[in-house]
Amino acid sequence: MSLLKPFSKLPELNTANILLVENEEQFQQILAETIVLLKKNVNVNVRLARSLPLPIENEKFRPRIDLVVFIINLTSELSYQSAEVSLKFLDPDYFLGKVCFLVTNARNASVPPERLISVRKLVASLHCPLLFAEDQMTDGVNTAAHRLLAILKVTSGHVPMATGLYLSSLTRCTVPSDIDQQNFD
Repeated sequence: MSLLKPFSKLPELNTANILLVENEEQFQQILAETIVLLKKNVNVNVRLARSLPLPIENEKFRPRIDLVVFIINLTSELSYQSAEVSLKFLDPDYFLGKVCFLVTNARNASVPPERLISVRKLVASLHCPLLFAEDQMTDGVNTAAHRLLAILKVTSGHVPMATGLYLSSLTRCTVPSDIDQQNFD
């Protein structure tokens, strides 16, 4: 099992590759189809994975992955744990602006607040962007797809004068120092 490395392969002309990682694959397929259907000026290839590491058999033919998106469903503890374990199989260079987290079901009343806090702490410790998506509505899926496509264009080098590291520094998740004190008066 090898680490997924961002710069081990050369980029393809007018092409951007995104890897969507979700353990339960509920939202992943819908989001992938929406991203592919969006109007864009670059060819976007969407790869799907339940978790990392990726199989070693096809590594030779696998294109360079420009953005890794971890989709975390807050109603499932297994979804968070799977993302956390998968992080170990990413080369540290990916955390220089090529990793993003997408959270679903954040408004669900049955989700314990501690789960969202633990996700925010994990994402903040990695200095990555954290996006929220409404996976039950078409508009929510479209909005998430547009946001990911905008980030993907930057991370794949298709936006002049912008880099993934610069974008990540502008959009990274931060955790307030008083987040452990649940005082919502």
